[in-house]
Amino acid sequence: MRGITQVIGVELKLIVRDPMSAFFALAFPTVMLWVKLRTGKPLPGGLPSVDANVPMLTIFVIGMATLVILPATLAQYRERLVLKRLRATPASPGMLFGAQLAAHVLLAVLGTALIIAVGAIGYGLSSPASVGAVVAAWLLAALSLSGIGLLLAAVVPSGRTATVLGLALFFPMVFISGAVIPFESMGGAMKSIGGMTPMAPAVETIRAAWEGQALSPVSMAVMLGICLVSGGIAIKAFRW
Repeated sequence: MRGITQVIGVELKLIVRDPMSAFFALAFPTVMLWVKLRTGKPLPGGLPSVDANVPMLTIFVIGMATLVILPATLAQYRERLVLKRLRATPASPGMLFGAQLAAHVLLAVLGTALIIAVGAIGYGLSSPASVGAVVAAWLLAALSLSGIGLLLAAVVPSGRTATVLGLALFFPMVFISGAVIPFESMGGAMKSIGGMTPMAPAVETIRAAWEGQALSPVSMAVMLGICLVSGGIAIKAFRW
């Protein structure tokens, strides 16, 4: 247990020390929050902009950490033959995936905490209706998107390819899933397409938990299914 904890700690330090990873997972979402809240206009229905945008941008942080940074990290390890050397140790794909998942989820925790702090201190963010529900929804969203990131990491041969594919997956999804543009502000066609992305259930569930609405069992089941299916395929498809 101590060994895996040390590995997670080392991996997290390496991620945070990388300027690009630290900027896009920690600083960039807070800049986006500042830009989006400059007008201060409430959303249709009267919901304060900050109370919608902070929960939404937590999904941006999770997606950046798990869909872009995570696959690139593991692919770089494969490209530099780090994984090949690890193959000679007792480490298994499940153990390796677990350590990487934990380190990148912790990165997302840091980014989420920073956004919430900026929203609360600078813009009067309301407290979540249920902290427990928000934490549960956040963790389920992180596991769901991590499964996709691990699947990508399992098969991509190089760090550059992983970054390109991760960004190609992340940016279209994040803009139509409700993680950057609120669903209330979208047209019908964009809302319908965005609702079919893996990010949409995460955005819906976290916003509902924050605002005190009932959580959708269907959305939660979809996220759990994505996690189990993509994570299971990733372990099967993994190549050292």
